[in-house]
Amino acid sequence: MALSSHPLFASFSPPVASNKTSITGDSNHINFTPSAQRWSVGKRNRFLSSTSLETFHDHQTKSSSIYDTSSRHGKKLEVFRHVLSKVGEDPLEGLKMIDAVQRLGIDYYFQEEIGAILQKQFMMFNHNRDCNYCLHEVVLRFRLLRQEGYFASADIFDYLKDDEGIFQKKLISQDINGLMGLYEASQLSIEGEDLLDEAGNFSGQLLAASIARLDHHQAKIVENTLRNPHHKSLAKFMAKNYFVGNNSQGSIKWMNVLQELAKTEFNMVQSLHQKEIFQISKWWRDVGLSKEMKFARDQPLKWYIWSMACLTDPSLSQERVELTKPISFIYIIDDIFDVYGTLEELTLFTQAINKWDIDATEQLPDSMKICFKTLNDMTNEISQKIHQKHGWNPLHSLRKTWSSLCTAFLEEAKWFANGKLPKTEEYLRNGIVSSGVHVVLVHAFFLLGEGLCNQTVELVDDMPRIISSTASILRLWDDLGSAKDENQEGHDGSYIECYMKEHHGCPKEEARQQTMNMISEAWKCLNKECLSPMPFPLRFAKASLNLARLVPLMYSYDDNQCLPTLEEHMKSMFYESVAI
Repeated sequence: MALSSHPLFASFSPPVASNKTSITGDSNHINFTPSAQRWSVGKRNRFLSSTSLETFHDHQTKSSSIYDTSSRHGKKLEVFRHVLSKVGEDPLEGLKMIDAVQRLGIDYYFQEEIGAILQKQFMMFNHNRDCNYCLHEVVLRFRLLRQEGYFASADIFDYLKDDEGIFQKKLISQDINGLMGLYEASQLSIEGEDLLDEAGNFSGQLLAASIARLDHHQAKIVENTLRNPHHKSLAKFMAKNYFVGNNSQGSIKWMNVLQELAKTEFNMVQSLHQKEIFQISKWWRDVGLSKEMKFARDQPLKWYIWSMACLTDPSLSQERVELTKPISFIYIIDDIFDVYGTLEELTLFTQAINKWDIDATEQLPDSMKICFKTLNDMTNEISQKIHQKHGWNPLHSLRKTWSSLCTAFLEEAKWFANGKLPKTEEYLRNGIVSSGVHVVLVHAFFLLGEGLCNQTVELVDDMPRIISSTASILRLWDDLGSAKDENQEGHDGSYIECYMKEHHGCPKEEARQQTMNMISEAWKCLNKECLSPMPFPLRFAKASLNLARLVPLMYSYDDNQCLPTLEEHMKSMFYESVAI
């Protein structure tokens, strides 16, 4: 069993037992206690862990009439596109419009207009540094530029400090919008930007202290900002809050038009998601692995959530469906390593994957043979589709990712069998690969089909920092222990366990704080990799960011091993239409 096999996709509900061994004991050595039976997939979170074809087919049929409005919707998009170009000529108003469009999660329609506005804003940022603007405008310009890949210098915030280098509390303590903007801007810090880190801590403390004196509406907005800063949240999940959370701007004509546009878009995209889930569920049923591999997880809706979050543009419907397929195999192969194969079988399975030789599976159980054959068929099919659409055959790259994943899984299985934890550096290096992030983002890169050339393909094959930092965020967040999905009483060989072993006498809270610090550093690395110049297209960078943004929702388990926040978001996305 893999030492910490919570890959990209730790289960929503914990397996309940195992015919292998569970881990108990201290952080220096793992003792083994035999369990009674094989694990089975838990039944909690039924909404998230299973998909009813009939249910989604019914919703799809009922909501199909939404597309009758598509013509009017298209006309409204054109009208707002014109408004954005015209009103956007005003510096501050242009920033506000871009921010609203992005928070409502429909910026994919206006990339050309947003790009034109921000190019002018970037020139303004570089050539006018006298800071006569209000704090809200300064921080908003900075954040929007960085979010679109522009390198805007954090030195712009030097004016907020006095001669002794201390933030001037009196200067901005009463400016709630400015403070929220400063806190939001600090989330885009990169390595070495101590000024932004200080700004984040400073504004966060002032905002938290202000909640008690604000009215209920303002207090809720501040609390949401502290809990869900825009850069580290999924706009589609937060959009409904923005519908009702910005009534103060209701008098702005373009805001009313934009909100109506976003509500129609929300309902139309909801219908599209239902259609995609139906396609994925049908594919999964036809593949038949759930019948052949009873020990493995059977959760197509959960797998789709990652694709839906990663690729948000409605035009990428087929890409989301295709991306969900390799995600499902990460789960299945993880379960083979965790709860099914012996170490000898796992070694043979990994060797077969490395050679990509189906004949090499002859000595393995039928479940492993079937898994490899189905994986091979799926990989060939996806490669052919990418080749036909984009003119590049990614077969070698896709096979290479599966080889790396299984090799990392096997390494963890060996650690587990030996009963000893590795050093933190070795654990994290291997854990970044076993997270499954590389498999997902390599598939996403080719499915998007942008910037395909020998240089970028070689780079994406070799775990670039934009992927490894995303994988680190997931691995370390998982290891904080919020999800005990392996039913191992918290002793799962996590980064925390390895850290406590290396630092004898280190309290667990110190190890957890170190893990949080590592997550923060990984975010800084990811932020830097998304700034120009970067070797990858912006859409791929945003897919990587979206994957990192979903991680906290996927690992915020409650005491019942459920994910109430994520479940609430998904019910809203799939079932609850917005009144227009």
